[in-house]
Amino acid sequence: MGFASYLYQRPDMEETKHLFEERLEMFKASESATEAREAILALNAIRNAFDSMANLVYIRHSTDTNSQFYRDEQHFFDEFGPVMQSLTTAFYDALLESPHRAELENMLGRRVFLLADLQRKTFSPEVLLDLQKENELTTKYQEIVASAKISFDGKELNLAQFGPYTESPDRELRKAASEARFSFMAEHEEEFDSIFDQLVKLRHGMAVKLGFPSFTELSYARLNRTDYSQEDVKRFRDQVYREIVPIVEELTKRKMNRLHLDKLYYYDGAFSFATGNPTPKGTPEELVAHAKRMYAEQSDVTKAFFDFMIDNELMDLVTGPGKAAGGYCTYIPQYGAPFIFANFNGTSGDVDVLTHEAGHALQVFLSRDQVMPEYYWPSYEAAEIFSMSMEFFAWPWMDLFFKEDTDKYKFDHLSGALSFLPYGVAVDEFQHWIYANIDATPAMRKAMWRTIEKKYLPSRDYAGNAYLEQGGFWHIQSHIFGTPFYYIDYTLAQVCAFQYWQRSLEDRDTAFADYLAIARKGGSVSFTELVRDGKLKSPFAPNCLEEVSGAVRAWLDRMDDSAF
Repeated sequence: MGFASYLYQRPDMEETKHLFEERLEMFKASESATEAREAILALNAIRNAFDSMANLVYIRHSTDTNSQFYRDEQHFFDEFGPVMQSLTTAFYDALLESPHRAELENMLGRRVFLLADLQRKTFSPEVLLDLQKENELTTKYQEIVASAKISFDGKELNLAQFGPYTESPDRELRKAASEARFSFMAEHEEEFDSIFDQLVKLRHGMAVKLGFPSFTELSYARLNRTDYSQEDVKRFRDQVYREIVPIVEELTKRKMNRLHLDKLYYYDGAFSFATGNPTPKGTPEELVAHAKRMYAEQSDVTKAFFDFMIDNELMDLVTGPGKAAGGYCTYIPQYGAPFIFANFNGTSGDVDVLTHEAGHALQVFLSRDQVMPEYYWPSYEAAEIFSMSMEFFAWPWMDLFFKEDTDKYKFDHLSGALSFLPYGVAVDEFQHWIYANIDATPAMRKAMWRTIEKKYLPSRDYAGNAYLEQGGFWHIQSHIFGTPFYYIDYTLAQVCAFQYWQRSLEDRDTAFADYLAIARKGGSVSFTELVRDGKLKSPFAPNCLEEVSGAVRAWLDRMDDSAF
């Protein structure tokens, strides 16, 4: 059955609520752990049915934000998602108070009880309307970004379609494309500022109602961060500043030498080589065919997974009018089906996003038989280990995609991954400042963004672009609007992915076996436990970044990038 045939039917919320409460009473009345487990499975079926419909809408809305039907359905789930959250919180309360808890922990695993305790602290009926408003605002932001129809080069482009222009060897074209892209953002500056200002005040208000000192603590709980703290994250950011920023500055100088430029501006950021960036060779259909061969050769497990994705048409990869920006993987429980969404635009990012999202999809494909929905996915930073590591596990097959540009691609990919770390922690530090300073004006927020940018990205120069010079760049980072504090996750996972990259160069089979083993665990263990079980060193460990960056730097130093 192809994805187009997956049936969507709007849930009847009164019926869903009645059925859920009925099954919940059965759980509370259970006379044995076995009986309680059966009631939990019935509750899980209701939750999975609701989530399946919500994700079908999310996919179809983001694929075509111009569809009025799915726009209306998305607004329905923005409204009723928090209602379902309230029902789930009631289940968590009952689960934690169950007289059969000890036996259920043996049956279901202890992790779900830890998550239940954490998540019930993030919801009360008092914040229901606030959650609905939060959803409404984040959807509004996404729809504005997706609405871009920018006249450029005789075409009408959305934001993703500017990718090839920003990588053009023609510097004037890069500049014009970058200016056009950010002109759209600048035109909507007041709207973005208004949406975000409402979100900050709303989120802080929810935190206070729920008994948290600030939204930062609430957000950590929302993100299931059970085994590390804000202080751990700050120490990690400090490590990045100390160990990584100087290496990235060296890489910037190497790039200036390659490009024969005395100065790099923001519109040079995506352009890496005077001979042109590495680009995938072939149509989107041919790239998928290469990926099919790659996953068939990688292992029996990955072959079965990717064949499933192709046979069920579970990928929407090519950008187009009205399509939401970015890339993601989500999961439709009723069909046991991951779904990959991307915006191919003819750059090397097409291969990156395909392998990245395939890593997410493979992980949930392997953990989809976990007993609890909470275990389908790990927490965000753990989930990103699978996506970012898959980008590197795919290296032996990059010649299929890039042919004569393979070494150029690998250099660009690895150096780009390292160079991402300072930006990633800059976003995180910015968010910590935002929610510690809720009364800051939009102008103050933008000024702080520029201060943090200059700390972690000292070579970034906006060439007099007023909107960017005053600190508007962060508007384009959707995570800050939609999934606050979900960004340090990429950097933590990148450090883990570098370790799998290094191990794969020495013994790929063993490294990949460890990767698959923790993929099957899904969310049944915490981030640091998953790192340990995957035979990786914690990014929070002293000297971890020094060791990891040393290995990456040594590989890059062996490459003569001036020859590319």
